[in-house]
Amino acid sequence: MIDTIFALATPPGRGAIAVLRLSGPGVEAALTALGATRLKPRMASVRDLSHVGEHIDQALVLRFAAPNSYTGEDAAELHLHGGRAVVEAASRALIALGLRPADPGEFTRRAFQNGRMDLAQAEAVADLIDAETSAQAKQALGQLDGKLSETYAGFRRDLLHALALVEAEIDFPDEEVPDNLARTAGPVLDRLGADLRRAVDTGRRGERVRDGYRIVLIGETNAGKSSLFNALVAREAAIVTPIAGTTRDVLDANLVIGGYAVTLSDTAGLRDSDDPVEAEGVRRARLRAEQADLRLWVRAPGDPAGVAAAYVEDGDLVVATKSDLGVSLARGGHETLAVSTTTGDGLAEVRDWIAARLAKDLSGADFPAVTQERHRLRLLEALESVDAARKALDVAPEMAGDDLRRAADALARVTGAIGVEDILGEVFSTFCIGK
Repeated sequence: MIDTIFALATPPGRGAIAVLRLSGPGVEAALTALGATRLKPRMASVRDLSHVGEHIDQALVLRFAAPNSYTGEDAAELHLHGGRAVVEAASRALIALGLRPADPGEFTRRAFQNGRMDLAQAEAVADLIDAETSAQAKQALGQLDGKLSETYAGFRRDLLHALALVEAEIDFPDEEVPDNLARTAGPVLDRLGADLRRAVDTGRRGERVRDGYRIVLIGETNAGKSSLFNALVAREAAIVTPIAGTTRDVLDANLVIGGYAVTLSDTAGLRDSDDPVEAEGVRRARLRAEQADLRLWVRAPGDPAGVAAAYVEDGDLVVATKSDLGVSLARGGHETLAVSTTTGDGLAEVRDWIAARLAKDLSGADFPAVTQERHRLRLLEALESVDAARKALDVAPEMAGDDLRRAADALARVTGAIGVEDILGEVFSTFCIGK
């Protein structure tokens, strides 16, 4: 027997309204026991709720009949007044009536199990709840609307077609099927492999929108990194002194630039040091520079290229600090912007440059962004299997079939939407085998 569950759908604490969600086969009985009767599906009704003679609240109640609910089960919402005592009284009554508090994510899990959404859409629900920027919300909404699933469905159709061609020749050799039928799957696999490769190549884009784009300030000691860091985050987050080596550890700050989440990191000045604490800070700075999506090479007038030059990549930005001193930094092979954290000159230009870079790196790809590391790894598995199948096709079609089944398994772990019956359905509908 499936449990009937409930959970608070609004933040706990004092508020104008608190919403309790219910889902499961016992919803109708629970509503009747609370006094919420004669409810029309999907229409809000005001009802006085009570249990064993105790008045709980006058609430707005909505009932959703299966399968037309979020979970696909009978469901309801109790819109209560937001006092803690009211919520606790309603929760006690529901437990007494046999309902249990829901586990984390259980409503969405039931929605997936009942076919209301696939795994990719279920993950988008959590991403949308956690979204703190417009880009994160837009990406999660696109995934929840099925854009990413539609992309995977296209991969699925090509994969099923190729499998049908291969399986037809292997499993039904005595039937009336064209000679060398399996080899006609070659162009299908070429197209599928190219699409998977493009999807994998854009995978980091979605993850960076979701988790934050990593920008690291690097440079020599006393170049002005911490002053620039404070100016960009608009608060005194890092200690600034004239003493070289003041910054010993990596200091992170989360901010939003151009609608995108950014993790900005201030690091220790890159130099050789006999001080074990500073040396550890330099090691961490180098590691963070290697892992960054973008490095801002902070240089003061007179600074040599030094150690930092080894970590600067094509597309990184040189920020020439202390421009108010009237000394220009010689421009090298990287784009350079001059700033003064004392006067504020040039800071807007740096922010605009970063915003343009974010828009370039994180938007505009043909495929919806792969938002999870889990997706990217499964797509890589599918791509490797498709490539192996393509190589085996001209030599041993039965081996190609095994590779394509592995690709199908990898895609199934992303959306849970492909199985043996789908393959057989494609075979029989396309070739009319066993007429």
